[in-house]
Parts: sequence; structure tokens; C-alpha cells
Amino acid sequence: MIRKVVALAGALFMLALAGCGDPEPLRIGIIGELSGRSPELAEAARNGALMSIDAAQASGKLKGRRVDVLVRDTGPSPETAASAARELVAAKVEAIIGPITSAMATPIQSVTEKSGIVLISPTVSSMPFYGQNDLLFRLNWTTRDSAVNYAQHYHAKGLRRLSVAANENNRTYAESWLKEFSAAFEALGGSILTSPYFDSGSDNYTEIIDTMLASRPDGLLFIGNAVDVPRLAQQAFKVRPGIAMIAADWAATSQLIELGGKAVEGLFLVQIFDQDNNSPGYLAFRDAYLKRFGKLPVLSSVLGYEAAQILLDALVRRPESMTIKEALLSFGPYQGLQQQISFDANGDVTRTPHFMVVRNGRFVPDR
Repeated sequence: MIRKVVALAGALFMLALAGCGDPEPLRIGIIGELSGRSPELAEAARNGALMSIDAAQASGKLKGRRVDVLVRDTGPSPETAASAARELVAAKVEAIIGPITSAMATPIQSVTEKSGIVLISPTVSSMPFYGQNDLLFRLNWTTRDSAVNYAQHYHAKGLRRLSVAANENNRTYAESWLKEFSAAFEALGGSILTSPYFDSGSDNYTEIIDTMLASRPDGLLFIGNAVDVPRLAQQAFKVRPGIAMIAADWAATSQLIELGGKAVEGLFLVQIFDQDNNSPGYLAFRDAYLKRFGKLPVLSSVLGYEAAQILLDALVRRPESMTIKEALLSFGPYQGLQQQISFDANGDVTRTPHFMVVRNGRFVPDR
């Protein structure tokens, strides 16, 4: 009898020790286009998210919980993107930061929605993903918000006749952006003269630029990534130096300037990110990012950081009875690196525009 009591006491003691052990780690996925022609957007978002996770663990805000991060590359196609999403679901992640481009959002959502996994995307902006009661939260403004700001600002600067080139490979984004811009620009009295789509895998942009310039526009608008835009700009610079050039915000990374050189000097774009922001929180992030990665943060770095910051805050604060979606909607507004972030009922946000121009190898305010 005594042995049974001792054994029972020992078992209870071991259970008590187990109960006092480390809490279960938070398992977070990160998914983006980390390979291919222009991986910098996804790399910057991943880097920002990793910095945010490290900062949260160091601060003690996670109450001792470790974060296990699983990073997956979407690869070049919808099929490889869906496969990467299935890997994260099989690994039982609690939520996923990503996707990064609109083109990959649909195949990834086709997997995660069925599994009840929340996506918090730093950069997806196409209108088909706006106003949907689903499990996708977006930190970027919409293509409509972006395009309307572009139309109003550059029409006010005197541009009236624009030729547009748009990326075929991320058509979900490019088509949405072009549709919204055309409607807003033409409503102001502007004209879209040509709007060819191009394959990002091609290295020959001569024909595209010749087509764009044939209608004698007073400006060129490029809807492409940070590899496409500098190459288009270089060709335009050869043929018609000095023509006004505008790039959609997708291209706003340091790679645009590195690859474009003097051809992108004077190029205009609009961001929801102020590179010269001097708030203490942003300056600390900027300096730490530069030290860790050897380059200054760009838009997707900031949005990746904020995505992880918001997600971890919701995960730590939510009671077991609350879903992650409910937590994300309940605990805002959240303080981001440069502005406060509030989700509406569908997980969408509004953002403040910053009008920029490339000067001396930097994005600076367009005044």
C-alpha cells in the first residue's frame, strides 16, 4: 500500500514538473517569392519579419514563449506556391506571414482557407483581395488607393499623355493597378496612349519602349518589379533622355536604384513608407536593419516587420476561446513603425501616401 502511495506521489510530482516546463513554442510560417527574377521584395519582407520576431523575444513580450519560424519559397508558379503552403500547413503553423505578391495570393489561399490558417500579408494590394470576409489580412494599401494617388499627383505636375508598360507575370496586380489608374487619370482629363504587357523573363525591352514612345507621350509609366523597371528605364534613357518616368510602388526597393543607375535618376513613385522618418522607433529599426543586413530597409522591410509585430501581439494576448482572426480584429489599433494600423472588419487597412523621386541614388520626397 505504501509503495502504491509513493508511486502515485511520484507520478503526480512528474506531472507537476511537466506542467512547470517551458510553454509550447509559437510556430510561424513565412512565405514569399525568394527565388526567381526579383526576389528582393520577399527577402526584405522576410528580413523585417525576422527582426520583429527577434525583438519580441528579446523584450520579454512573449512571456517566455519561443518562436519557431518556418520559411518557404513559393517558387515561380501557382503550383509551387500551393505546394509551399501545404508544407506550412502540414507543419502545423499557427499563422503565416505572406504572401508577398498578388500573383501568388490565390494559390496560397486555396490551401490556407481550407485549413483555417490566417495569412497576414505585408504587401498584397490587388482589388480582388479587398473587402473579402476571409482569413487574409493585408498591411498594404489597395491598388485603387495607390493608383488614385498616382493619378492625382502626376496630373497635377502637368503630365497629360502617358504610355504604360505592365508586367504580364504578376498580372493580378498589374491589371488591377492599371485599371484603377486609367479610370482615375482619365477622369482628370489625362490620356493613356498605349499599355502593352511584357514578359518579365525577356531581356529585350527595345520593342516595348519603341511602342511606348511611338505615340509621343509626355511620360512613361512602368508597372513592374525592381528588375523590370530599371531595364525599361535604361532603354528609354538611351532613346529619349529626359522623358518623365514613373514606376508603380511594386518597384520601390534598393535594387531599382542599384540596377538602374543614372537612368532612374528623376524617376517618380509613391510609397506608404517615409525613408526619412525620424521617429525614435523607426530610427532604431533602421539602424539595426542596416547593421544586420548591410542595407537600408525598404517598404516591404517595414511591412514585414509590422506583420510579425502585429501577429505576435495577437497570438500572445488571445485567450484559448478566441480565434486568431478574432484576436487580430479585437486588439487593434496597433502601433507600426511609422503610423498606427487599424484593420477593418475584413482585415484591410488605410495608409498615408509619400510622393518620392530618385535623386543622387536615394528615394527622396518629391516636392
